[in-house]
Amino acid sequence: MKSYPIKIQQPGQKLHKEEQLAWRIASMASQDWNLTSAISEMVGNRIIDNAGVAVAAINREAVKIARSQAMQFQNDNGATLFGLDLNKKFDCQWAAWANAVAVRELDFHDNIMAKETCHPGDCIPTILAVAQQKNCDGEDLIKAIATSYETQLRLSMSIALNPNRIDHVGHLGPAITSALGKLLKLDTETIYQAIQWSAHTSIFTRQGRKGQLSSWKAYAPGLIGKNAIDAIDRAIRGDTSPSPVWEGDYGIIPILVKKDNKDLNIELPEKDEPRAGILGTFTKEHSAGYHGNSIIDLAFNVRKKIKDLKQVKKVNIYSKEYTHVVMGSGSNDKEKYSPLASRETLDHSAMYIFAVALEDGEWHHEKSYSDERKNRKTTIELWNKIETFESEKWNKKYYDEPDPIKKAQGAEVEILLYNGEKIVDQLEFANAHPSGKTPFKRPEYIKKMKPLFKDIIDSKEEARFLNLIENLAKLNSNEVKQLNITCDKNKINFEKNSIKGIF
Repeated sequence: MKSYPIKIQQPGQKLHKEEQLAWRIASMASQDWNLTSAISEMVGNRIIDNAGVAVAAINREAVKIARSQAMQFQNDNGATLFGLDLNKKFDCQWAAWANAVAVRELDFHDNIMAKETCHPGDCIPTILAVAQQKNCDGEDLIKAIATSYETQLRLSMSIALNPNRIDHVGHLGPAITSALGKLLKLDTETIYQAIQWSAHTSIFTRQGRKGQLSSWKAYAPGLIGKNAIDAIDRAIRGDTSPSPVWEGDYGIIPILVKKDNKDLNIELPEKDEPRAGILGTFTKEHSAGYHGNSIIDLAFNVRKKIKDLKQVKKVNIYSKEYTHVVMGSGSNDKEKYSPLASRETLDHSAMYIFAVALEDGEWHHEKSYSDERKNRKTTIELWNKIETFESEKWNKKYYDEPDPIKKAQGAEVEILLYNGEKIVDQLEFANAHPSGKTPFKRPEYIKKMKPLFKDIIDSKEEARFLNLIENLAKLNSNEVKQLNITCDKNKINFEKNSIKGIF
């Protein structure tokens, strides 16, 4: 790894191209390197993970709408859509859109924890769609996906977006674009121009994740993927971009992300160094915001110590600032305590998540958010007894640790009972985390996938898909075109296709 300073251009000064962040990322993306078995296996794990959560969401509203749009753009040389026959192909830009929405909808796949948190697996649908349309092989695909993870991890370790109320997809656009450059073996200059376009069109406010949430957070990665494809296409045709997009005196950093971003630098792998950033990321065992995964596991642990939940008088959850402000009572969002709130709001409510996990001792991506479940009287009573607090101890465990994989993102819970008894417990890492009780490896990814495929994917189709994953690095371009999953056509709801929109 080599560390590079990120210099802000002063008015009237010129920042040489070779010193710009976009150029450094583009240079990293254009270089070749040798695959390792660990990187290949982890890329395969994340493709499995994406397929499971996408299939589980196949008939949710946002996914149905995005799919119905994509199906208007058939292309015999294009890419596949989750659930549909593999012989049906669609323009890669629209396949990326629909498949990314399906992956993101349930908030159930992987994460990065650094100065910025994000979901790096959001990159895979776009990269795979372009790989299918452009006849790329398995090794090309793995290196491209690893490049995207590398870019997003390094940006997330360097530049904080959330404290500035900018959405984390601001790093996803440049990450995907760097990966498409790697996939198509483009030169540094072309990737550089595309990355700046993509960075410029990937900045959105955090309002999409606060207050009354909609399906925006599901659509966001698909839109970013479409923009990335568009940016690469224009750059290949010779177009240029706003420069320097990050460091310019009117650029992203000095104008939009001033908070927590002083004395910036970025570490990037050198030349033939493997792009192993994906190994510093991890997935979710439970369908909820990642900061809630350790809270769910903590609830499972502590419920064994409570004989009667009716005796609970108050629950105090102590964690880092991010958990308190984004998922906790520190957000000051009344919706996080409301049974009328959307699933998208409740999967980012630490209070709701803890209450349900404490009562049920299990978590389900649908049942735990059902209307019946969130309106249960005992749950509402317990839910409103829960409050979160920012803790300096947990801030230090998270913010003072530079290594993303070692950042403790858990919490401590204090449960006060009516009889005066106090129950205290804590958990630093979710069980599925690499430092957790049961860290995920290939068998755990498959174990997570199987119930999500239940009654939708038959056993032969599942076996075919997993066999491709086992041989991912050796797949030829025709086999990459088969790297998707087909549902029983009677299990997919096409009701949105009957609505005539613009397309």
